[in-house]
Amino acid sequence: MSDPTHGPRRRTVLATASGAAAALALTGSPAMAAPRHSPAAAGRASAQQPYRWRTVTIGGTGFLTGVLFHPAVKGLAYARTDIGGAYRWDEAAQSWTPLTDHLGWDDYHLLGVEAMAVDPNQPDRLYLALGAYTQSWAGNGAVLRSTDRGATWSRTALPVKLGGNEDGRGAGERLLVDPRNSDTLYLGTRHDGLLKSTDRGATWNAAAFPAAASASGQGITFLVAAGRVVYAGWGDGGSALYRTSDGVAWEAVPGQPSGAAARVPIRAAFDANSRSLYVTYANGPGPNNQTDGSVHRLDTATGAWANVTPVRPSGGDAFGYGGVAVDARVPGTVVVSTNNRWGPVDTLYRSTDGGASWASLKDTATLDIRETPYLAWGATPKFGWWIQAVAIDPYDSKHLVYGTGATLFETRDLVRWAPWIRGLEESAVRQLLSPATGTAPLLSGLGDIGVMYHESLTVSPSRGMATNPVFGSATGLALATLKPSYVVRTGWGDHGNGASSTDGGQSWRPFAGQPAIASTAPGPIAVSADGATLLWSFVHWDGTRHPGFRSTDGGTTWSEVATFPKGAVPVADPVDPRRFYVYDTDGGAVYRSTDAGATFVRGAGGLPSGDVQFRIAAAPGRTGDLWLSGKWNGLFRSTDGGVSFTKVTSCWASYALGFGRAAPGAAYPAVFQTGATENFVGVYRSDDAGAGWIRINDDAHQWGWTGEVITGDPRVHGRVYLGTNGRGIQYGDPA
Repeated sequence: MSDPTHGPRRRTVLATASGAAAALALTGSPAMAAPRHSPAAAGRASAQQPYRWRTVTIGGTGFLTGVLFHPAVKGLAYARTDIGGAYRWDEAAQSWTPLTDHLGWDDYHLLGVEAMAVDPNQPDRLYLALGAYTQSWAGNGAVLRSTDRGATWSRTALPVKLGGNEDGRGAGERLLVDPRNSDTLYLGTRHDGLLKSTDRGATWNAAAFPAAASASGQGITFLVAAGRVVYAGWGDGGSALYRTSDGVAWEAVPGQPSGAAARVPIRAAFDANSRSLYVTYANGPGPNNQTDGSVHRLDTATGAWANVTPVRPSGGDAFGYGGVAVDARVPGTVVVSTNNRWGPVDTLYRSTDGGASWASLKDTATLDIRETPYLAWGATPKFGWWIQAVAIDPYDSKHLVYGTGATLFETRDLVRWAPWIRGLEESAVRQLLSPATGTAPLLSGLGDIGVMYHESLTVSPSRGMATNPVFGSATGLALATLKPSYVVRTGWGDHGNGASSTDGGQSWRPFAGQPAIASTAPGPIAVSADGATLLWSFVHWDGTRHPGFRSTDGGTTWSEVATFPKGAVPVADPVDPRRFYVYDTDGGAVYRSTDAGATFVRGAGGLPSGDVQFRIAAAPGRTGDLWLSGKWNGLFRSTDGGVSFTKVTSCWASYALGFGRAAPGAAYPAVFQTGATENFVGVYRSDDAGAGWIRINDDAHQWGWTGEVITGDPRVHGRVYLGTNGRGIQYGDPA
């Protein structure tokens, strides 16, 4: 999650949303992504070619919801994200290693990590509770358990749903190894009470808990061990903190704070040296919509409570408290974070006397973002927002880390802060362009952080996110194929929603004008092959579609195109500047323009309908050569500019499709797709215009849902760029 002031957030989920369409509109996630298997396709095996897969370097770009140092192993740490899976820190390589890339298309929702747990007495054991959504359309959660620090996994399906990408996802770890018995684990759920396993996570059963779960609440917000006692936060009203000393009987903790500022316990940390439990509270689960909060300390030996809130929210300075961490080496040293503090910006408060006094670390901080320049946000780096994950290295008191909506910062001296994010990528990718000329092999349009110009695939873009204007989520990215230095982009911005570039995307200037609807419904854009005509489509955040507009003066003036199907995605012919194509997914028909987008006429009909993610791709270097991905309905091709389409029988499903450099000796560009030739969805390449397909990913490289965008590299045969919904941009080369 990037700067939240710039447009809607891809991770926003409303508990009242129902149905796949609502889920898609609100989250940007593929509520209907699971393939509909075709019996006829079973056993239709494709060839497979080994590929080397890597992640294009940007650095973070998503919400870091949890960080966990192992208490007994120096240099061992884990991180969780809301839509991008979990990671392990590799001290030798100084990089994060992804642990959940093996989760595939049907399991896309499991890349939302609800909680993680380590066993203090068995350093190689790791547990993850996975599941992104609790809505009726979502799949059930699962627990992954590993005995080799996440290198390999065993999996147990749960009978309940988890909410790793819902409100409250930045709360504490809801998963815990019993401090009295390593074979016993507890899992706190949002709507189904407490689950317990006595066989190291292999099986789970409901356990007694004194508070009644609510279908719309937060349930158990964290589980934390304080010696041999386990404490549980409860987010649904009434008593907010419970404890058990035997793992069976739970009781409300006596004397606990009450009132709006202590309504929802967010996180807790136990200082074993002083036997103090520190708890952060807010009047909502966060990460949004918190306006009040507090911090309290419980002396677990005497039962005495103390209010140790650093600064009380008041008036225009409204916020909650989120993260909390204690120093295992120095008694009385504790760090807490504010959250949702948009005025003065969130900070960390640090105390060395058990909360009697505090210092704001933001006030003395120097941010070094050279490794990830996009964190400048086109202006000045921010200390952070959505700070709910905070941790102190148990082997280094000055090694303090905290997560934000976009990155993970660390310090080794409490003054200089730099991203601790190498190897961790969480972008939700919306558009990809690989130009045939110029210095950048790739341009990307991303959720939350706009457009990037990738001069290198292994270094974060030196220009950061595209500015003038700065966008939140990008909605469109296109170049003029006969004039590739001319690129246009659209998206959610506070200072305009469209921009053009004449140097291939290195620098930008905003459109001089834009339709009124653009500020509230910016959609995809297309540019004619010669760069003379722009076609801009408009789709509101709630899914409402609007008429398309056309500009012939570089975006200064715009006119409505009455015959343009509302909200459809325009595609320019790569050779003929007079031709545009639009797929009306409501009516299952393709519309064609031969007058540079001034008017459209209906072409082929009877095509798949009813899904806004059906889409057209135009083969490079050819006029009227169109490929239509109809998801589970299959793949279709037209060679007459959309007058007619023929079904491609070599595969039964196609979700995203793009083109790359032709194979040596081949006349037709390589075709890449996320699709299915067998009874699963994979990533494929065809070197013979779709007659046959080669699978190029493998079971270890699946990345959840990959149905948004894919493109080949026009300069390197076999190279492919793949957009994921939470694992950034993956690129592959033949091994």
